[in-house]
Parts: sequence; C-alpha cells; structure tokens
Amino acid sequence: MVRWADIPESLQNNMKTRTAPFKKTPWVEAPKLADARVTIITTAAIHRHDDRPFTGHEGDYRVIPGDVDYSELAMTHSSVNFDRSAYQQDVNVCFPLEHMRALVNSGEIGSVGEWHYSFMGSTVPFRMEPAAKEVSQLILGDNINLVLLIPV
Repeated sequence: MVRWADIPESLQNNMKTRTAPFKKTPWVEAPKLADARVTIITTAAIHRHDDRPFTGHEGDYRVIPGDVDYSELAMTHSSVNFDRSAYQQDVNVCFPLEHMRALVNSGEIGSVGEWHYSFMGSTVPFRMEPAAKEVSQLILGDNINLVLLIPV
C-alpha cells in the first residue's frame, strides 16, 4: 500500500479535489450495537472457491454465506499494488466474519446477517452503482440494520 507522503504532490492535489458523484447521502441513526444485525461488505474481491473469480472492474459482486468456512474463500483482486500477505495470514483483516461471530457470542452485537457481500475495489462508482443498489435491497431483505464496510 502506498503512503500518502510518497504520492507526488500533483496527484495528492488531484485526489483532494475529487468528490463522490452521489447526489445525496441520507443520514441514518445507527442502532445500539446490542440490537444490531450486521453484515459485511468488503472490496477485497473475496469469494467462495466455487464462485466465478473477479476478472476486472465490472462493478459486480459476490455473495458469501454467513456460515462460510474461511478455507472455502479465495481472493482474486487484480490490483498489482495490493499487498495480500496480511490476508494470507488472517482473512479477518479484510473479511472479519470470525470477529463478528465472537461479538455475537459475547453479546456486544445482536446478530450477524445470513449473507455478506464482496466487490472488487478500485472500481469506478458508475460501474458499481447498479450492483450496490441491488445489494442494498438484499441487505434490507435480511433485516440488516448495520453494515461493516471494509474498503481495501
């Protein structure tokens, strides 16, 4: 991962002036954690071994069941700048489902969703928007009231 200080000043200035192209961002009060039903959305391009690999920046997503075993997961993120060594040591770095399960067991959060979602990071927003809208409907259908977003 590149450090901000290592990025040339001209590129830093360009990034500082960019804004997300969304017309509005609604404000929603978060539930108390003990009442939260949480799902994970990661941009690490994680998927089950038997799912179609991520092949580029199409904006699509993969569904990961809440009872998945980590040995069933693969990462097919295409970025050459992405260091995968932490993921290889501990999947929880970019998909902390085990930690979410532990928080449920300790009573810190109410429950974990039946389904979680993975996108390919560094995809332009207009390509991701249709899939994001679809995932938002799936999340509502699972009675999720809190999303843990893991940008990679």
